Parts: sequence; C-alpha cells; structure tokens
Amino acid sequence: MLIYSRPDIKPSEITPEDSYVNRRHFIRSATLAGSSLLFAAGCSDADDSATQQQPKPALNINAFEDVTSYNNFYEFGLDKKDPARYSGEFKSKPWSVTVDGEAEITGTFDFEDIIKPHTIEERIYRFRCVEAWSMVVPWNGFPLGDLLKRFKPTSKAKYVAFETVYRPAEMPGQRAGVLNFPYLEGLTIAEAMHPLTLMATGLYGIDLPNQNGAPLRLIVPWKYGFKSIKSIVRISFTETPPPTSWSDIAPSEYGFYANVNPDVDHPRWSQARERRIGAGLFAEKEPTLMFNGYADEVASLYTSLDLSKYF
Repeated sequence: MLIYSRPDIKPSEITPEDSYVNRRHFIRSATLAGSSLLFAAGCSDADDSATQQQPKPALNINAFEDVTSYNNFYEFGLDKKDPARYSGEFKSKPWSVTVDGEAEITGTFDFEDIIKPHTIEERIYRFRCVEAWSMVVPWNGFPLGDLLKRFKPTSKAKYVAFETVYRPAEMPGQRAGVLNFPYLEGLTIAEAMHPLTLMATGLYGIDLPNQNGAPLRLIVPWKYGFKSIKSIVRISFTETPPPTSWSDIAPSEYGFYANVNPDVDHPRWSQARERRIGAGLFAEKEPTLMFNGYADEVASLYTSLDLSKYF
C-alpha cells in the first residue's frame, strides 16, 4: 500500500521518473488523502474507492543519491558524507532486538521475527533536519504501534525508549567520543503508537543501506531527524521519561520532544525556513511548516504543553 503525504509540490522539484526507474525503483500514482482520511483508517485499511476520489499530486521525492550520500549518522563520523564513506564494514545481518521494561512480553527477538507478521508499506515523508535542511524520502516499513502492541505494554508504560547498536570496531564515529554512545532516543507512548510513526526497514523499495540505519530505524515525520534513531537493538517500555542522547549532551539546544516548530529557534540559528537538499546552495529557502506539515494529525498530542518550553 502506498501512503503519500505532503502537498504543495513545485514541478521543478520532482525527481524525473526515468531516474527513479533506472535505479530499479518506480513511482506509482497514489492519493494524498489529506493524510486524515488514510490515517483515520489506521494506515493499512484505507478504502481504495474512497482514496481514488482524492486529487493526485506530483511526488516531490529527493534523488536516491541525495538520500543515501548526505545524512547524519554520527556513529560513522561528523561529516554528512561520512556515513556513506565509512559504513561499508558494518554488519546488519544477523540482527536481533531486545524488548524489555513495562510490558507483558519481553525478550530478545531475531530481526525476521520482528518484521514477519507485518505488511511492509511505502510512505513518502518529508524528513526535516535541525540544521535547517530537508528532503522527501519514500520509506518502506510498518507502523511502530503495530509492533509495540505485540508486546502488550502495561498501564505503567508511559514512554518508549530506543537504543542504537554499539560496535566501535565497525562504527568509527563511536570511537571519537562526540556523544555518549550508544545513541539513545525516546517517545511518549502516545507518540509511539501514533499511526504516522514508522518502523522503517527500507527506502526506495530496497533494504535500508548501512548509512541510513540498517536494518531497522525509526521515522517520526513531524519531528527533527535526530529523533529517528537508527540501527535499533533495544526497545524499552518505561514509566518515566528515558534519557536521550542529544537532550543529555545539550539540553538547552535539543529538547525531548524535538517537534518541528518554526516559532522556536535553535539557540544558534533560526528554524523558520529550510532548504531542500538537492536544490542547490543558492536555492530560495521555503517556510518551515508547523509539525513538518502534519499539524492536523499530531497537534492534539500536545494540547496541554507549552511548546516553547517543551521543545
């Protein structure tokens, strides 16, 4: 099933179809559905007859080379080209994930057992980095909430914590000491269960490359990219807010929530505008959208919070 999100697309930004096809991928026409129609149906049970009545926008997808050669993955280095340069020795098979904490079912599970019951979908999401750049990526995966429900979290499970693999022999950035590795992230249980939150296993119809978080990563499209933790080896259900790497090292700059909010600047730069990767250094920046354009779907999660304080 294809779920396309994010309207307002400029024809000049559309990836040429032959470029996509030549990489053994394809773009299929699908419905925007205003997000609300599809996500109200739980992402996997949308009525095809209903979605066909919606307008079909052009697809504002970044080039495959953009997505796989320019990204942050500090486990492989600080430069955005380092992940592609230095992740070749990383071994993503075999893989296992430990589930623990406030849940009825816990243990260590092979990667195949994690993904086996789930239908892999393609979702086109805008991915927003805190450094004021963005790209649009066709991710493959399944709703995180569908996975979490399998472990039967208890009423004490208020948060979900995630941990990246720690292999300094294969991940040279972990030897540099920039962060306190292994990398840690977390969501509220409501955020984790939201149907927009994706457990990604691939992109452009292929398995996740090492530099993009193989074999399993998180995608939370209304948050800054650092919340979308890569190469996950542990998922924990907790009663209290879990520690997160960037909030721990620089709490004045990186909050626990990390929602895309053009009205709350990073202390060292504005977040009000962003530049699309691939558009060129001199391309005009475009306005940053509240919650990265998903306000209709997720704003209700934060009605009780002061978003300038809980950033």
